[in-house]
Amino acid sequence: MDKIAIRHAVLTDIPYLYEVCLKTGNEGNDASALFSDPYLIGHYYVAPYLLYQKGFCFIAEYKNRPQGYIVAVPDTVSFRQWMEEYWLPPLRNQYPQPFPYSISEKEKKILDLIHLSKYPVDLNSLPWISEFPAHLHIDLLPIIQRKGIGSKLMDNIFNELRKQNIPGIYLNVDLSNPGAISFYQKLGFSVIKKQEWGYTMGKLIEK
Repeated sequence: MDKIAIRHAVLTDIPYLYEVCLKTGNEGNDASALFSDPYLIGHYYVAPYLLYQKGFCFIAEYKNRPQGYIVAVPDTVSFRQWMEEYWLPPLRNQYPQPFPYSISEKEKKILDLIHLSKYPVDLNSLPWISEFPAHLHIDLLPIIQRKGIGSKLMDNIFNELRKQNIPGIYLNVDLSNPGAISFYQKLGFSVIKKQEWGYTMGKLIEK
């Protein structure tokens, strides 16, 4: 059996990261049929983390291609400022609203996120941010799931945050994805806010 290798991402991984993001973009399932533009979801949820200078991105490589990834930033507030100043403006030009080719509510949601300014950050909307300043996204294709790879990718992020003395990290998870909720709980995440659509979960980084 071919070994699953974990490594730092490089720029040539970007096409594969877009593919993984799309094929896991419907609460862990394939979202290809939900997007008129297959790159739209990756524009928001994966590429900026790889290009952001302070971001972390690790790849799970199997059969000589990325089959999963984890991305994170140590400071959500600074990341949102960078997104607002550098990443989102050209996307807003490329995808004007109303976008005439949108084919699903999922696609409309990503378009709304692109056009929604999250900076300056309303700290009242993120009461946990001082305790959990970092955040992450993780996606694995089915071919490498249930092999302990998700936990290993998480450990890589925890180690990077520990090196920088980052106290904690948070993530968002949809109620329709109970398997992910259980996975995060096993890694020490707990619910820090209940949302209408799911949970915000946080984990303190042990030194």
